Amino acid sequence: MNVEVLNTGTELLLGSITNTHLTYFAHALFPLGLRVSRQTTVPDGNAIREALEDAMTRADIILITGGLGPTTDDLTRDMVAESLGIKLLRDPAVVESITQRFAARGLQMMERNLRQAEVPEGAIVLPNPNGTAPGLYVRTIRANRPIHLFLLPGPPRELYPMFEEQVAPILRTLAPGSAPQHCRTFHILGLGESNVEALVGERLLAIPGLELGYCSRPGEVDVRCLGSEEVLEAAEKIVVEALGDRIAARDSVKLEESAVATLTARHQTIATAESCTGGLLAHRITNIPGASAVLVAGYVTYSNEAKSVDLGVNPFLIETHGAVSAETAAAMAEGALRRSGADWALSTTGVAGPGGGTPLKPVGTVYIALAHRGSPTRVESHHFNRDRETFKNLATHAAFDLLRRALGWKG
Repeated sequence: MNVEVLNTGTELLLGSITNTHLTYFAHALFPLGLRVSRQTTVPDGNAIREALEDAMTRADIILITGGLGPTTDDLTRDMVAESLGIKLLRDPAVVESITQRFAARGLQMMERNLRQAEVPEGAIVLPNPNGTAPGLYVRTIRANRPIHLFLLPGPPRELYPMFEEQVAPILRTLAPGSAPQHCRTFHILGLGESNVEALVGERLLAIPGLELGYCSRPGEVDVRCLGSEEVLEAAEKIVVEALGDRIAARDSVKLEESAVATLTARHQTIATAESCTGGLLAHRITNIPGASAVLVAGYVTYSNEAKSVDLGVNPFLIETHGAVSAETAAAMAEGALRRSGADWALSTTGVAGPGGGTPLKPVGTVYIALAHRGSPTRVESHHFNRDRETFKNLATHAAFDLLRRALGWKG
């Protein structure tokens, strides 16, 4: 079935709020055997009706988000009713639900709040335990073709539970013959998109029934394979054979997740010592549940003095080789290892730019060191001449990859 998403709200087009709904719907629909064919985002007002009319010429299922609130710019209900030529009727059960919600919180209910109880004639109300605006399910016919409209609240904390608990069960009945689809994604580090395709593309395209795609991000390329389990097994064999050492993670797993999982399984710990990445390494690790079992300490030593005071780096070494050098990176990692008592320590030092570079160490230069008890410290240099935020992301990617290779985990 053809599924379209219609996001409403001027704030989305002004950039005031990041629109995350497409990502959510794409992931939630995939196990149901459904995929989003198109997304449209429109401001509040008549554009909603125009976009809806357009979508109904193609779509079987339309997921509409936003515009169900009590204020004058919340017009989704009105636009849908107008487009379908049906009335809006005040639903007593919804009125009671809204009234009780305000009373339970000791808040005064305004008359305008009852706009949220206006339901298109014939619609099914989707209760919203996380807010005052209920969702709505409306069925209509266009050109002898049934169309299913789902009007859903905009805030994710209201939308996501409503979709999972009420919309998904309806969708299963609408598309009972849609087989769940399967996808495997391989995250490749250290190669460009064209290089990856040259290594696997021709052989993968020769597999009948395989849908193949690539997605390139700074420092990483995703190889996305869709198809039956049998088809994906054949695809995986080719990818692993050609890119095995470059596969850092799979599917939705992140590098830092693999790092935490591997260290946890080995009952080992890690510390970080960061200069140019400003704590991003530690931040990425602590985003992962269970990080407290592996991360002992994170040092952000941006100044030369901090490198010496907090990590014990010899000031003469910094003066001789520079703060951005293999020697300083190694000393930072070894200092973090010594001060924290961890089993492993990662360090970063570099020139994020846009100033500060030299002919020998231009902007984008970064040194990454990995220290481990009883082993020689490993140091690598990279050059990522990008904006500061991208530079930091690439540097931490490279640091996790160095750790990955040392620990021997495979994606």
